[in-house]
Amino acid sequence: MLAGLGFVFFQMAQAQEAGTTWNAPDERLFVESKWKYTYTLHAESNTIIHKADNAYDFFLYFRYDYTYQEYLNGKLTKGNWSLNGRTLFYSFQHVNKFEIVQLNKSVLVLEFTQKNSKGKYQYHFVRVDSKQAPFVRPSNELPEVIVEADGNNPSQGAPGKKKKRDWLAFLRKKEKKTEEPKPVPVYINVELIGGGYYGGIDPVLKDFIQIKTDGRLIQAYPRQNNGLFVTKKNIPRAELEMFADYLLKQGFFDLERAYDCSDPRCQRRKSDKPTPIPLRLAVTYGQRKKVVTIAIWGKDDLGIRYVDYPPQLDKIIDSIQRMASRLDDPVVKK
Repeated sequence: MLAGLGFVFFQMAQAQEAGTTWNAPDERLFVESKWKYTYTLHAESNTIIHKADNAYDFFLYFRYDYTYQEYLNGKLTKGNWSLNGRTLFYSFQHVNKFEIVQLNKSVLVLEFTQKNSKGKYQYHFVRVDSKQAPFVRPSNELPEVIVEADGNNPSQGAPGKKKKRDWLAFLRKKEKKTEEPKPVPVYINVELIGGGYYGGIDPVLKDFIQIKTDGRLIQAYPRQNNGLFVTKKNIPRAELEMFADYLLKQGFFDLERAYDCSDPRCQRRKSDKPTPIPLRLAVTYGQRKKVVTIAIWGKDDLGIRYVDYPPQLDKIIDSIQRMASRLDDPVVKK
């Protein structure tokens, strides 16, 4: 299977929704915000073309005075930024403007096009605080702001006299107020068990995929002749929350609990070779929990689908399998 983002198809749906229902972003989400780059996505092919690793550091800092600081692998660059609706004017890698397709307190997605390249690309960032970012603000960098005194108040001096205020102290006080304890993330757990058909030279007894709430993905598939194989990898929290949001939009928690045969042909197929393995998908999201079982999932080698179940289940299952197919951690034989 192609390596890449396991659930990129629902990102496209979110981008389409943003284009029709999302208005201009709140500029306050930009002022004094710091972001860490995570990956680059080619939107049309739903493929990750670059992913930040331990050796790649890219941070952005959008300042209150409409200047930015950019930290890229040890090199610090400065410039100016501005917003016009959903268009962000900011220069990086020969690109001077970006379209904001997603912006909230945790995630920033900037979309752009390049000359001599087909399609659109997206930079994905997650918000970080000052302690996680490499930017240093000199104490003498911010000027004092001159504020006119109220001439009707005798304690402030004569009318027209100017009073100074320490702008740096004001920002520090504001930053201190906003640094509140982070809320505990909503509990998420995904388990995908079974599916497919039992057969071949070394058949898989039962495929098992679990994505825990901390983003740890574990896939185990015991084979009849060669034992148990296990792969492990980490899914970013922001990505996991986007997947959970997609499940809600697709009405996953409103689906039936079981989808089984409705005709004699389907019942006979259960005992024919290769034998179908029932599929079980269990998802917990906060206080919601749903377990869906499909007696015969997908099509057999003749291209026949035997069980009638909602098409969004195929998309959800495919996204989970794509996340598990990434080449992050090596396969371990046990």
